[in-house]
Amino acid sequence: MAKESKVEQERIYTIPLRAAKNAPRWRRSKRAIREIFEYLSRHLKADVENIKLDSSINEKIWERSSGKPPNKVTIRAMKFEDGIVEAELVKEGQS
Repeated sequence: MAKESKVEQERIYTIPLRAAKNAPRWRRSKRAIREIFEYLSRHLKADVENIKLDSSINEKIWERSSGKPPNKVTIRAMKFEDGIVEAELVKEGQS
Protein backbone atom coordinates (compact mmCIF):
# COMPACT_ATOMS: atom_id res chain seq x y z
CA MET A 1 0.00 0.00 0.00
CA ALA A 2 1.43 3.38 -0.97
CA LYS A 3 0.21 5.40 2.00
CA GLU A 4 -0.28 4.17 5.52
CA SER A 5 -3.89 4.25 6.69
CA LYS A 6 -5.13 3.31 10.09
CA VAL A 7 -6.97 -0.01 10.35
CA GLU A 8 -10.59 0.65 11.26
CA GLN A 9 -11.72 -3.00 11.53
CA GLU A 10 -9.96 -6.33 11.40
CA ARG A 11 -12.00 -9.52 11.40
CA ILE A 12 -11.68 -13.18 10.55
CA TYR A 13 -14.52 -14.64 8.49
CA THR A 14 -15.32 -18.17 7.41
CA ILE A 15 -17.12 -17.64 4.13
CA PRO A 16 -19.42 -20.43 2.86
CA LEU A 17 -19.17 -20.93 -0.89
CA ARG A 18 -22.18 -23.20 -1.33
CA ALA A 19 -23.84 -20.78 -3.76
CA ALA A 20 -21.05 -21.51 -6.23
CA LYS A 21 -22.43 -25.05 -6.52
CA ASN A 22 -25.45 -23.67 -8.39
CA ALA A 23 -23.23 -22.41 -11.22
CA PRO A 24 -22.24 -24.59 -14.17
CA ARG A 25 -19.22 -26.76 -13.38
CA TRP A 26 -16.84 -24.77 -15.59
CA ARG A 27 -17.77 -21.49 -13.86
CA ARG A 28 -17.82 -22.45 -10.17
CA SER A 29 -14.46 -20.99 -9.11
CA LYS A 30 -15.24 -17.70 -10.81
CA ARG A 31 -18.58 -17.65 -9.00
CA ALA A 32 -16.84 -18.43 -5.68
CA ILE A 33 -14.54 -15.40 -6.08
CA ARG A 34 -17.59 -13.23 -6.75
CA GLU A 35 -19.25 -14.67 -3.61
CA ILE A 36 -16.24 -13.59 -1.54
CA PHE A 37 -16.45 -10.04 -2.89
CA GLU A 38 -20.20 -9.87 -2.19
CA TYR A 39 -19.79 -11.29 1.33
CA LEU A 40 -17.08 -8.79 2.26
CA SER A 41 -19.05 -5.95 0.72
CA ARG A 42 -22.11 -6.83 2.80
CA HIS A 43 -20.35 -7.48 6.11
CA LEU A 44 -17.82 -4.63 5.99
CA LYS A 45 -20.12 -2.14 4.24
CA ALA A 46 -17.67 -1.42 1.46
CA ASP A 47 -18.01 -1.07 -2.29
CA VAL A 48 -16.89 -4.07 -4.34
CA GLU A 49 -14.46 -1.76 -6.19
CA ASN A 50 -12.65 -1.04 -2.90
CA ILE A 51 -12.01 -4.68 -1.99
CA LYS A 52 -8.55 -6.13 -2.66
CA LEU A 53 -8.02 -9.88 -2.40
CA ASP A 54 -4.60 -11.36 -1.76
CA SER A 55 -3.36 -13.80 -4.38
CA SER A 56 -3.39 -16.60 -1.78
CA ILE A 57 -7.22 -16.51 -1.79
CA ASN A 58 -7.31 -16.79 -5.57
CA GLU A 59 -4.82 -19.68 -5.51
CA LYS A 60 -6.86 -21.53 -2.86
CA ILE A 61 -10.10 -21.19 -4.86
CA TRP A 62 -8.51 -22.28 -8.15
CA GLU A 63 -6.32 -24.97 -6.55
CA ARG A 64 -8.50 -27.85 -7.76
CA SER A 65 -9.53 -26.30 -11.09
CA SER A 66 -12.61 -24.29 -12.01
CA GLY A 67 -15.13 -27.03 -11.28
CA LYS A 68 -14.21 -27.90 -7.68
CA PRO A 69 -13.76 -24.86 -5.42
CA PRO A 70 -13.64 -25.48 -1.64
CA ASN A 71 -16.91 -25.42 0.33
CA LYS A 72 -15.66 -22.62 2.58
CA VAL A 73 -12.62 -20.41 3.10
CA THR A 74 -11.35 -18.61 6.18
CA ILE A 75 -9.97 -15.14 5.56
CA ARG A 76 -8.69 -12.16 7.53
CA ALA A 77 -10.22 -8.90 6.33
CA MET A 78 -8.93 -5.45 7.27
CA LYS A 79 -10.92 -2.31 6.57
CA PHE A 80 -8.96 0.95 6.53
CA GLU A 81 -10.20 4.46 7.28
CA ASP A 82 -10.23 5.39 3.60
CA GLY A 83 -12.73 2.59 2.85
CA ILE A 84 -10.29 0.12 1.28
CA VAL A 85 -10.67 -3.50 2.36
CA GLU A 86 -7.74 -5.93 2.09
CA ALA A 87 -8.30 -9.65 2.57
CA GLU A 88 -5.83 -12.49 2.95
CA LEU A 89 -6.14 -16.23 3.50
CA VAL A 90 -5.80 -17.49 7.07
CA LYS A 91 -3.37 -20.37 7.21
CA GLU A 92 -4.42 -23.63 8.88
CA GLY A 93 -4.09 -23.46 12.68
CA GLN A 94 -3.46 -19.69 12.65
CA SER A 95 -6.94 -18.47 13.58
